[in-house]
Amino acid sequence: MSAAPATGRASVPEGSVVYAIGDIHGEAARLDRLHAAILADARSRDPRRKIAVYLGDYVDRGPDSAGVIDRLLGDPLPGFERVFLMGNHEEFLLHFLEVPRTWGGWAINGGEATLASYDVDARDFGTWSLDTDALRTEFAARLPEPHRRFLEGLALWHCEGDYLFVHAGVRPGRPLADQRRSDLLWIRDEFLNSDRDHGHIVVHGHTPSDIPDVHHNRIGIDTGAVYGGKLTALVLEDATRSFIQV
Repeated sequence: MSAAPATGRASVPEGSVVYAIGDIHGEAARLDRLHAAILADARSRDPRRKIAVYLGDYVDRGPDSAGVIDRLLGDPLPGFERVFLMGNHEEFLLHFLEVPRTWGGWAINGGEATLASYDVDARDFGTWSLDTDALRTEFAARLPEPHRRFLEGLALWHCEGDYLFVHAGVRPGRPLADQRRSDLLWIRDEFLNSDRDHGHIVVHGHTPSDIPDVHHNRIGIDTGAVYGGKLTALVLEDATRSFIQV
């Protein structure tokens, strides 16, 4: 479903339409529906340039993290440029591959669901004394090489016109070139509660809300798809904004 457009001074490059996609978290079937809705919307606009920016958190919690990455590695939006950003949950996954003892932190944030989507059951590696090295070895063996390359190649931010796209947000008052990776992937209150001009309108996910969280300096589009909410895409064309939700 689409929300009514809002018009403001901020804009994307002329002739472009940008679709920013919020946190997916293993909801592969819902992602399929959103892609279909985006294709239909783009046909109604017929822009010279179409670009999809995915804000990260493709994995964890939901039923099919592997399926989400399969779809993103395919061509679900023919004729689109696509930008894939990293979320903190992809960082959890990659950190576990490097340092298996970090499993506990990833597990309580949905890592078991991701492993299960690759046919790895963490319970097979011990309940009271988990063999994290063996678990890591099994997961690494089952993680397809294209999936690992995809995860390792994710960007931290992307700009289009007056908009900056990032997973979590930015540290207020710090130039983009000086932003810390940890803030781009993890920041919450210092960014969410700030009224400062960040130099761009920041489009982000990471912090769920029931509806898109629209402010003069930021737009949050994690609408809790994995918690029973909607999966949201923000649509930007010229100086207009609208939303597609499934």
